[in-house]
Amino acid sequence: MKTIGLLGGMSWQSTITYYRAINQIVRQKLGGQHSAKVIINSVDFDEIVKLQNDERWDALAEILIDATKSLEHAGADLLVICANTMHKVEPQISKACSIEIVHIADATADTVIKAGIKNIGLIGTKYTMEQEFYKGRLEKNHSLSVIIPNETDRKIVHKVIYDELCYGQVIESSREEFKRIITSLKKEGAEGIILGCTEFGLLIHQDNVDLPIFDTTLIHATSAVETALESKTKSGMLT
Repeated sequence: MKTIGLLGGMSWQSTITYYRAINQIVRQKLGGQHSAKVIINSVDFDEIVKLQNDERWDALAEILIDATKSLEHAGADLLVICANTMHKVEPQISKACSIEIVHIADATADTVIKAGIKNIGLIGTKYTMEQEFYKGRLEKNHSLSVIIPNETDRKIVHKVIYDELCYGQVIESSREEFKRIITSLKKEGAEGIILGCTEFGLLIHQDNVDLPIFDTTLIHATSAVETALESKTKSGMLT
């Protein structure tokens, strides 16, 4: 089993979900008292948010590169960036570090495609919904047709993430707004919804909506475990 490096704290609310899910999936796959080999480096999210607001992505990249190198030195074999938005700086991390990276958008796209869905709704931070590093990757690398909310609704989603979910606050009126936004995306042709923020699992569940939802946190955690268990013996059998 490879050791998974979790680059977390963005926010720590979802990092808890990652750690729990990864260990649960390992036990499901291996049985007994098995748990995952995990190393966590949790950053100070307040610093991250301020740099995001100032669009200082190079400075953010340096923070995550330093954190990734510490995980490498500690013995991590693969990296899981526990945030959709911070995959914006994944190319810089990949260039500066040798560790294998499990990309959240690629893992999510694979799951969406396996479900037979082509037209997919995407909700997340304004960066995730609007910028090429995520939406464009889904479209160009995986040939998905991505539908995002209108500008007003994008602002609502972004505000709920940073003002509520990152503090662990789950407010019913916000859940109703999200349900309305998802219904609007369905009317525009969405066959499913990517929950493109790792905190969304706190607010939206499958029984809240009538479209298939794709929780990127759980998908990413599953992909990390599958990657960690991919090592083979000389005979070609999985170990």
